[in-house]
Amino acid sequence: MCNLKKLAVVLVFHVAAIHAFSQAPIGDKEHGEAIEQARRITVGLVSEQKLPGLAISVSVDNKIVWSEGFGFADLENRVPVTAQTRFRIGSISKLFTAAAAARLYEQGVLDLDAPVQKYVPSYQQKEFPITSRQLLGHLAGVRHYRRDDYVNQRRFENISDSLSTFRNDPLLHPPRSKYLYSSYGFVLLSAVIEGASEQDFKAFLQKQVFEPMGMQDTLVDDNRKIIDNRSRFYAKSSEGAISNEIYMDTSDRMAAGGFLSTAEDLVRFGSTSLQDLFLKPANRAQMFRSQETIDGKPTGVGFAWRIGTDSKDRKIYHHGGDSIGGRAFLMVYPEERVVIAVVSNLSFARVGEKEVERIADLFLR
Repeated sequence: MCNLKKLAVVLVFHVAAIHAFSQAPIGDKEHGEAIEQARRITVGLVSEQKLPGLAISVSVDNKIVWSEGFGFADLENRVPVTAQTRFRIGSISKLFTAAAAARLYEQGVLDLDAPVQKYVPSYQQKEFPITSRQLLGHLAGVRHYRRDDYVNQRRFENISDSLSTFRNDPLLHPPRSKYLYSSYGFVLLSAVIEGASEQDFKAFLQKQVFEPMGMQDTLVDDNRKIIDNRSRFYAKSSEGAISNEIYMDTSDRMAAGGFLSTAEDLVRFGSTSLQDLFLKPANRAQMFRSQETIDGKPTGVGFAWRIGTDSKDRKIYHHGGDSIGGRAFLMVYPEERVVIAVVSNLSFARVGEKEVERIADLFLR
């Protein structure tokens, strides 16, 4: 009984904390009813899953109409989540890499259909030539993480070094013969971007993606640096106990899963990706057009973005991200111009398409 009482006290405190330590929200009067309903859903989600912290942001017609933080960025020191809290976003990082490649393509600097060795001569020839377009669509046959790869604790000083993890491995299938999700394919793509642009990958993203999109709080997760507003990272046991996550260094997968960001910056990214000021319409159409296998079967993936429909048959572009100590999900409704991003500091939090659609639906009525 003592343990049950103790658990009850913890749960009550956690729910109270969600309210007491939520940031002063950005709220748009026009969407007041939707925001109140969405807030109740979000509080329930945080409480039900015992999430340490979560932030959510919604934009309509390129304007942020709701942005709010819930719970704690740092449980030990009771630091609340705010709009500026930076979370690990995992594979949403791939969308940034795809945007950088698309910018280079639009500038005439990157040939998406040239063999990658044109830009990365050190990457050894495989059984078949592979291209940047194939890498963008997970069609090149480059392998994904193996079991021993997922948690990395080694420091890689540059992208060239990070290629060593998979550089000598054979392709798993002929290019375009099948879809195979590959984070290492995006690590290779970042080397292509450096070779084509003749710039450091991080610097290129800063100038060509983050600054044009107004993303002031997005940057590489570097354990060595003091980074303002970086959340702590947490895990949850099968019994529901929250603990600090294990040490993780994302320098081996920067382009595929190594960035920190905020819910607001992710919404800015999603909104700006739909606008002519970032890509010309013809090039944007390529970004959001499903690629196909060699036999003509659509993969449902364009340039990293997943393309589909929600449960009410509305068109969506989306991507999720899992990392050690982080979960993120970004969903875009291109026809309605509604964008939603959710970020949390718990590994494998159950925040995905179903949960985000439930909130999105309130702003689509």
